[in-house]
Amino acid sequence: MNYKPYIPIPPELEPYRDRIEATIRPFIEITIENNDRVDWWQSKFGGLPYLPKGFDYPKSSEGDYLCFIAQINFAEVPLLESFPNQGIVQFYISYEFPYGLNYDNQTDQSEFRVLYFQEPDLNVENIITNFDFLPKIETNIIDGCCSLNFTRKYAPISYSGINEIVGDDYFDLLDTNEGIFDEYIKLSYSCRSKIGGYPDFVRTELIYSVHLEEKTTEFLREAIEQDPEILLFQMASESNDVLSINWIDGVCNFHILKDDLKKLDFSDIVYDWES
Repeated sequence: MNYKPYIPIPPELEPYRDRIEATIRPFIEITIENNDRVDWWQSKFGGLPYLPKGFDYPKSSEGDYLCFIAQINFAEVPLLESFPNQGIVQFYISYEFPYGLNYDNQTDQSEFRVLYFQEPDLNVENIITNFDFLPKIETNIIDGCCSLNFTRKYAPISYSGINEIVGDDYFDLLDTNEGIFDEYIKLSYSCRSKIGGYPDFVRTELIYSVHLEEKTTEFLREAIEQDPEILLFQMASESNDVLSINWIDGVCNFHILKDDLKKLDFSDIVYDWES
């Protein structure tokens, strides 16, 4: 599908408009609320998860409880192509550094977990509400809890991928001019929590890593649309009065294959984080 809404671009970037617009994707921006009153079914960062009675709380391969960091109730999220329109997706990581990341196999869910509940039970009597069994362990990643807001927006590829798809001359322009760099960060909604769109660090094997000097912008647009991976969820470092998230001033993200997302199969997720 061809998304090409008009986006304001600083004058210095106008020569690159076609290439920038060729990368535009829709995404859902996630913003945090300044509250800690979140029910069991709501989308949230931190706190305690929705879990049906009889469902085992996620543990690592060593039998240690994992740290719940987020849940997204897609009934609350604006519609986005390929994503579900209902159900709760949850994200768990290890309490200890490197927080569940296996550098050799980033799909290994031994130390992190992604769960999906397609039809949440809305009867509080049928869900777990007592989590006293969880260890009192502090983590440097997340402290507190708050609900979330979701807004559908459009943005071009993130700064980390721009040299791959636009060209070294453009990348050099951003890299040496702080003002233009800041403008592009705003334009691409980098360093934000989001669903869909582009991650803030781009995996080099993605299909849109092409040499554009020999290709057309239409080729670029088609290559991006054929990318087999989707950014399922990105969580950025941020804080308010009731919540603190700190990926060492970076972000974490979770990728999923398009075909797996269509099947609602969350068993083969790529998890990564960078500071």
